[in-house]
Amino acid sequence: MNTPLHFAVMGNPIQHSYSPLLHSLFAKQAGLDINYEKMLVPLEDFESAVHTFFEQGGKGLNITIPFKLRAHELARGNLSRRAQSAGSVNTLWMEEGQLHGCNTDGIGMVNDIRRQGIALEGKKILLLGAGGAARGVILPLLESGCQQLQVVNRTAAKATELARQCQTNLPQYANIFRAGGFEHIQGQWDIVINATSSSLQHHTLPLPAGLFTQDSLAYDMVYTPDNNTPFLQQARKDGAGITSDGLGMLVYQGAESFFIWNHIRVNPVPVLETLRQQLISG
Repeated sequence: MNTPLHFAVMGNPIQHSYSPLLHSLFAKQAGLDINYEKMLVPLEDFESAVHTFFEQGGKGLNITIPFKLRAHELARGNLSRRAQSAGSVNTLWMEEGQLHGCNTDGIGMVNDIRRQGIALEGKKILLLGAGGAARGVILPLLESGCQQLQVVNRTAAKATELARQCQTNLPQYANIFRAGGFEHIQGQWDIVINATSSSLQHHTLPLPAGLFTQDSLAYDMVYTPDNNTPFLQQARKDGAGITSDGLGMLVYQGAESFFIWNHIRVNPVPVLETLRQQLISG
């Protein structure tokens, strides 16, 4: 009898994680026998917990708050382009005795947007926020073929510093990447992405009127059972015709981790539907 493949998600706190459900559904699709667990890791024990996991035959780890920066440091010698750009890691695995790291958040969001029939090629994209969540999606957005990407932040200096780093590390995109404060937002946008914590704090954002058209997508990285965050409510009032929370981003980033570990592409759509129903039913 084959031993199940061992995976886990490490964080602190961790009880809220849906990763075990996602990966059990992915594994069922793929015909794999896996054991995926939540691991509550004391803040001082993260590095030793990672080493122990892989020494004991673990195949792959997801990493969540507050360990993504430390995971990046652990895998510093073998980082994907996405992880280098994001400055953080949410996926770890071993290859030829070496620890490798990737960040699947950005490609997860891009794939979720495409799932909804929305092309990013040639689009004007406005990214709200310049923290870790924003950093994680910049490279996949730039690689999507968008016409323009502008990052804005309440503290403009934080956004312009992010732009400076991007122009240094990704000079091929310098002509389509802009940054500034919320006061620098002008015109209408095809896609507006909320990467701030405003919806978690039940706040709206200081956005100018007329930002959206009926063809615009408002996308919030935060998710709620009814797909109705404060940012999405604000966007609908301002005319956004298409709105989406970040539940699909969660599912699609998990699917990308699953592919990295197992080299199998799964269909995230039925998994997303299952998770949405579970959230609605409480």
